[in-house]
Amino acid sequence: MMSSSVFNITKAILLALVVLLFAGCKSLGLDYQRPAMAIPEQFTEVSVAADNKVSNSWWTLYQDKTLNDLVALAQQNNTDIKIAVARIEEADAAMREVGAETFPTVNLDAKAARSRVTEAGAFPVFSSNPRNNYIAQFGTSFEIDFWGKLRRAKESARAQALSSRYAKDTVALSLSGLVANNYLILRSLDSQIVISQDNLKSREDSLALTKRRLEGGVVSALDVHQAEVASANLRALLAELTKLRAITLHQLALLTGTLDLKLSVAEIESLPIPPTPPAGLPSSLLEARPDVRRAEQQLISANANIGVAKAALYPTISLTAALGGESLALSDVLKSAARIWTGGLTLHLPIFDSGKTGAQVEQASAKQKQALAEYERAVQNAFREVNDALISVRQSAERESALNESQVAAKKALEISKNRYQSGYSAYLEVLDAQRVYNEAALAFVQSRQARLVATVELFKALGGGWHSDL
Repeated sequence: MMSSSVFNITKAILLALVVLLFAGCKSLGLDYQRPAMAIPEQFTEVSVAADNKVSNSWWTLYQDKTLNDLVALAQQNNTDIKIAVARIEEADAAMREVGAETFPTVNLDAKAARSRVTEAGAFPVFSSNPRNNYIAQFGTSFEIDFWGKLRRAKESARAQALSSRYAKDTVALSLSGLVANNYLILRSLDSQIVISQDNLKSREDSLALTKRRLEGGVVSALDVHQAEVASANLRALLAELTKLRAITLHQLALLTGTLDLKLSVAEIESLPIPPTPPAGLPSSLLEARPDVRRAEQQLISANANIGVAKAALYPTISLTAALGGESLALSDVLKSAARIWTGGLTLHLPIFDSGKTGAQVEQASAKQKQALAEYERAVQNAFREVNDALISVRQSAERESALNESQVAAKKALEISKNRYQSGYSAYLEVLDAQRVYNEAALAFVQSRQARLVATVELFKALGGGWHSDL
């Protein structure tokens, strides 16, 4: 009776200790806190617009169905997107694997063996020799997470899974920007080709007129040769623009996964200028950028891994149990007489490993410092990119306005030079120079419109796709 009472008391004490340990256990390592960043509360470059909200489907603001279709194709077919999606699936599976470690495992073990033991040994043989042996049992084991190793590992895996999602969002945002930029380049080249074709027709008409005047003895052969040079140079420019259009179309085909992509000619001037964010936009908007979110999740994961590494310095305690049957005959293995069971508690405590575990903690801490620096760099780069995009949008608008004035004036100068030449008041060289100036001004205006629209694309990308002024 006495031994039974002592045994019960011992069990009660052990149970109480386990309960106390569970109640007081806390995960090793520091809980994550977002680091403070020394960046201004607002962006230093401001806009003049007053649009307070733009959705993440920012490319629809250009009001071009072809562009919308191209972005949709890219999001569906692009290989980078497919790789990012596969990485999400991999990270999700890894998170489930780590999460499963927090639950007991149950296994079925079965064994059939035939063996012979010595009959000349110190112990007599009480059964047939050789003999069969059959074992079938269920076993379970469970690691008691006193120090939060498994919880920290799960926290790290979850952060990695979120990081893979934000990596995919980053790829999607960059991909949409690439498609939009290449489409704008294509539209710009279309406009430049149309302008060059119109100017070539004008120059060829002038060349025909000059030849007729040469036949009439009004001008010299010099005027004809100058007109031929001007026309040939413009044909060479058209050949270069046509080549660039084909290359840009090939790039769009690759981005969208549609290698036989064909797009009809459409000019860039019909595209509207999308809205820009209002003045005083808060820099906290950077938190919406997927690359910044990804960097933060990498930091969270690295921070949690410090707790995992520190837990290795403490004892590992596991509960094990098994229930089954063992017999010499297979037909007896499920009988009550053949029943076997075990139950126990194991403890593993590292005593001396030549500093291996401590070095692993230092490695985890160093990786956390790297992740912190990468997060800080991501935020700083994002802040710079937004300011760069804002100044580009504003200055490209001013540049476009000035080049439009230049184009209008160059066209008027060309008309005057033609009239003066036809009236005999000036040499043909004046017409050629006016044609060259107008062609350059018209092309420069189209290129400035392209640059302005591309700047808006870069602004959308820098802001993570859209904005809310109330952030």
